[in-house]
Amino acid sequence: MRGATLAAALLAAALIAAPAQAQREGQPAPPPQAGPALAAELAQPRIAVDTAFTGADLLVFGATDRLLGPSGDNVVVLGLGAPRDVVVRRRVRRLGIWVNGPSARFREVPNYYALAATAPVADLLDEPARRERRLGLELMTARLPGPREPEFRQALIDLKHASGGWNEEASPVEISGGRLFHARLPLPSTIATGDYVVQVMLVRANRIVARQELSFRVDRVGATARIADFSRGQPLLYGLACVVLAALAGWLGSVVFRRG
Repeated sequence: MRGATLAAALLAAALIAAPAQAQREGQPAPPPQAGPALAAELAQPRIAVDTAFTGADLLVFGATDRLLGPSGDNVVVLGLGAPRDVVVRRRVRRLGIWVNGPSARFREVPNYYALAATAPVADLLDEPARRERRLGLELMTARLPGPREPEFRQALIDLKHASGGWNEEASPVEISGGRLFHARLPLPSTIATGDYVVQVMLVRANRIVARQELSFRVDRVGATARIADFSRGQPLLYGLACVVLAALAGWLGSVVFRRG
């Protein structure tokens, strides 16, 4: 917490440092110019996933040129992963057995979604603005190409939320010192490797007046990376090795239980 506040304070200082530096050096002060309204950064632009990875929090911090809070500006943070196709299946009971029934395929589904703000997003922006920026799971899924049945779209939200891949305002963007802010976006243990983006938006009088886009990458390291590389480079050998290991584990289990 203190580290995030300190880093954000440095960003705030950078907003006003240039004119002060010119005056210290005895140079004529430049004409007044509007500085950046928003400055944001990621504490960790690379997430390393190994066999002991159980999830993490991505720290987003920054500063604004005006006060934040109920009577001032607000900040919205949105984390997004790469889009991919997702199939949602409905389970039905037939002859006393649960089997897969009707299914729906959705395209351009973000494999990761996390939304946080200094106040409820629905109170900061009207619905058209939220729909345009995909601020809200229901508004985001409503734009996905695929079947229009609401039960399948709700099932998609429930599926992603249960896996930890989607989070909507699970924790707020916290304010420090009036102009400093930080947020922690949860990353699940099952997060996929690849490139991700974080959009930081400054809201003033129910309008987005500034936006900054940051990026981070998730990479596998250690034994996890070697196993993944082997499975992609030698899929046949990898499959055979899995079968042999499974057979060996079954044989060892039978030996242990026979002795018991």
